[in-house]
Amino acid sequence: MKSKIHLLLPWAILMVLTITFSGQVSAKALMLKPFKSLSDQSKECVACHKQEDPSIYAQWGRSKHFGANVGCYECHQANNDDPDAIHHEGYTISVIVSPKDCSACHNEEVAEFSASHHANAGRIIGSLDNMLAEVVEGAMTMNGQSPAAVNGCWQCHGSEVKVMANGDLDPTTWPNTGIGRLNPDGSVGACTACHQRHEFSMIQARRPEACGKCHLGPDHPQKEVYDESKHGINFYANVDRMNMESAKWIVGEDYDAAPTCATCHMSATRELPVTHDVGNRISWTLRPAVSEKIDATAIKQGQTVKTWQERRRDMSAVCDACHTSSMIDSFYTQFDSLVELYNTKFAIPGKRMMATLQEQGLMTDVAFDEKIEWTWFYLWHHEGRRARHGAAMMAPDYTQWHGLYEVAERFYMELIPEYNEYVEKAEKEGKHEAAEAARKVLAEILESPEHLWFTGNEPKEVTEARQKAQAEFKKRYANED
Repeated sequence: MKSKIHLLLPWAILMVLTITFSGQVSAKALMLKPFKSLSDQSKECVACHKQEDPSIYAQWGRSKHFGANVGCYECHQANNDDPDAIHHEGYTISVIVSPKDCSACHNEEVAEFSASHHANAGRIIGSLDNMLAEVVEGAMTMNGQSPAAVNGCWQCHGSEVKVMANGDLDPTTWPNTGIGRLNPDGSVGACTACHQRHEFSMIQARRPEACGKCHLGPDHPQKEVYDESKHGINFYANVDRMNMESAKWIVGEDYDAAPTCATCHMSATRELPVTHDVGNRISWTLRPAVSEKIDATAIKQGQTVKTWQERRRDMSAVCDACHTSSMIDSFYTQFDSLVELYNTKFAIPGKRMMATLQEQGLMTDVAFDEKIEWTWFYLWHHEGRRARHGAAMMAPDYTQWHGLYEVAERFYMELIPEYNEYVEKAEKEGKHEAAEAARKVLAEILESPEHLWFTGNEPKEVTEARQKAQAEFKKRYANED
């Protein structure tokens, strides 16, 4: 481990460097410094980098580290036996400042982060997403790695940073500030994914743009979803009233215009401390094909974790700063019903259909070599996630037109017809038992009440009521000039 601890006075530096994470620190504490002056080692660093890297010097000069006389050497010092140690101007340093290094002062924050889902983001090797980047869209043409993965997936998820034989960092894995980066010192994560070096601005980390580098795009559009929501609209309209430079930044006390991503998932409330476990207040997991309560997998594995009910209680405590309990409860009723609808009507049946084709030997074992695999992937990985995230963050257009509308179109107009093609092909090839088994599964799915409109078996009174409402709608608009 890089030995920086001996340079620090832990109590004083924690008061200064964790000021952005504490909800109860006095203004006087802001004036404390761990050192009376900058260390001799950092003075040498600064003398050179002020000329060679003026932007880095300026960023550090605006940071709380500067105010605490914490300089380059305090963070970059390394031991000779560190895997990524290099000798530079008479000192042993490392380019990478890892969470293990940050934990010399920010030990609680690093411990919370290490327990979070973010910390596991770099372990995507073998996932469908990574297979797409390495094989389908990419090729191993960059020193044995795929440029698509190196420049795409890994820059958000993180990669294993490798040190080459000559001591240089492997360019297929560095630079990288992915949130789940696997560091040479054995630690996981990159604090700089959110706290951009070398200023580490708390204002920047609190703004929604900090999350937008990764939580963006067709399959995880949380930033766009937030921008559409009333929360996002209020934030941008009233950003000058957000008091984002506040040391404690407690919603309902220091600001009330709107929440940001940090407000809901990390920041302090009147009841809750700051947390660096971003899943600590999430009750559903909206990532997989079929959503589960956030603690479901751990329970299946016999683990004891914070329950989804406790997590929801904590998120509700954030909402409580601005909303009544009845409104919060009603929101969760709406949100839960949307997730359950998506699961029941589309995700569980779709997953069952894909599994049936595999079990009956009607598909190959190669991923993404058949159109139906792409159809299913779009349905849950893109459109299904958008619908669920839209409901979670109150963005109706993402719930509807970018979400469930596209899920439904994909399910009825593509997945089912493509599934039936496999059944017909099996019949032609004499695989009658497999064809019958697959046909039976689809028939059972379409017998569910929510699919009866599609098969023409909807109860007559339901059809007539809808036709009456449609006729009245047309009449209203027909009478307008």
